[in-house]
Amino acid sequence: MSRLGVSIAALTLSLLAMTSQAHARGEDKDVARLTSFGGMCANCDLAGRKLMNAKFTGANFSKAVLIGADLRGAMFYGSDFGWADLSRADLRGAEMRGANFTRANFTDARMSGVESSGANFTQAALVRVDLSSSELHAANMVGANLNKARFTNAELIAANLSGSNARDADFSNADINHANFQGARFDGARFQNADLTGSNLRGAIFNGADFRNADLTMVNLAGADLSSARGLDQEQLDEACGDSSTRLPSGLSVRPCNGLRGGQHFMLLRAVPKAPPAPPAPPKPPKSSR
Repeated sequence: MSRLGVSIAALTLSLLAMTSQAHARGEDKDVARLTSFGGMCANCDLAGRKLMNAKFTGANFSKAVLIGADLRGAMFYGSDFGWADLSRADLRGAEMRGANFTRANFTDARMSGVESSGANFTQAALVRVDLSSSELHAANMVGANLNKARFTNAELIAANLSGSNARDADFSNADINHANFQGARFDGARFQNADLTGSNLRGAIFNGADFRNADLTMVNLAGADLSSARGLDQEQLDEACGDSSTRLPSGLSVRPCNGLRGGQHFMLLRAVPKAPPAPPAPPKPPKSSR
């Protein structure tokens, strides 16, 4: 081939590459534009796409493939991602309020700092997911796979993890007030410095779990297995309650949950602090001399 022919071929390949890149960028913009107004992309393949700050409002992305997608800062408002594959996706700082992720796959995803109040993660796979410093208020994680997930410094207030599997998960320094852990497994999980005030741990299993400095105030341990848990002391358990089927390390005990009905939490009556004294009256201005 002549030098002119080689030059023309190289130029053609360069133009084709530029066109392909522009087309890919255009597709990403099209998807971002679609999700900004809501739409349907069920079963679509968006693996590896750059969708930072995309807004999914009432969108249907059920069974969509978003493996390794860049979704940092994305907003998932009331959208359906049931059965979607978001494994290895970057979702840091995303907002997932009221979104549906039933049976979605988040394995190895980065989700630190997400805001997922009221989101549905029923039976979702969240294996090795980093959810540190996330807000998961009233999130539904019933039956979810949370093995080796990281919840350090997260807020799981009123979250429902009943029936979930959270082996070797890290809940250190997490706020887990009034959460439901009933019937879940937490073998080897870490709860150092976690606040579990008012939570329901009925029938949960904590083989080898670490509770050093955890707050168990008003926690229901009826039927829970903590026989091999580490870091528990009597002072912690004095603030909790259990029943005859509660299993504890040797030498420790817990008082019965008197008056407990169903899965409700028992209540401790606390003295109402007295109102602070009234501030002193301001000094009267001096009388003017005439």
